[in-house]
Amino acid sequence: MKTHWLIGGLAGVFALGALAFVQGGDTEGAEAAAETGQPIGFLHNQHAGAEPGQNNMNCQYCHFSAERSVDAGIPSVASCWGCHQVVAGQTEQAQTEIARLRGYWERGEPIPWRRIYKISDHAHFPHMRHVNAGLECQQCHGEVQTMGVLVERDPAWGGNNMGWCIECHRQPDPVTGEAQASVDCSVCHY
Repeated sequence: MKTHWLIGGLAGVFALGALAFVQGGDTEGAEAAAETGQPIGFLHNQHAGAEPGQNNMNCQYCHFSAERSVDAGIPSVASCWGCHQVVAGQTEQAQTEIARLRGYWERGEPIPWRRIYKISDHAHFPHMRHVNAGLECQQCHGEVQTMGVLVERDPAWGGNNMGWCIECHRQPDPVTGEAQASVDCSVCHY
C-alpha cells in the first residue's frame, strides 16, 4: 500500500513540476540578465505570478527571513536546486538558466546576485516590522509578481525615499484613525 502512495506521490510531483514550468517566450530572462549583469535570468513572474502556468509562490518562500529579520534574505543555492533538480524548464532558455543554477550548486558557490533594492546607509528598513504590521511586499517593492528579471526599480514608482516613507507612516490607521507609525527620526535613523 505504501509503495502505491510513494509512486503516485512521485508521479504527482513530476507532473506538477512539468506543468509549473511550461514557459512560453522566456527569452526575456536571458536578455535582461545579460543587460543587468544578473548571473541567472530569474523570472519573478514565473515563480510568484498567479497566471496559468506560473507558480504563485509566496514571496517569503524565497525571502525566508523577512518576517523575523531586518533583511528579507535571498534563498541559498540549495533551496533553488532543491526544486530545480526535480522541476526542469520546458524551453531551451529555461533549461539554460537551470543549468547555470546547477553549475553554482556543483561548485558550491553562492549565486552572485546584483542588488536591486537598497535604501541609504544612514537609514534602516527592518523588514520584520513592516511584514508583521501587515504590509504586503508589493507596497514597497511594486508588483514584483508581474515582472520578469528585476532590472532596476521603476523610477515612476517613487519608493525608497524619505518623503515616500514618511507619507506611508502618516497614513491613518483604519481602526484608530491615528498615524500608522511614528515619524520620529530615530525610528529609521539609528
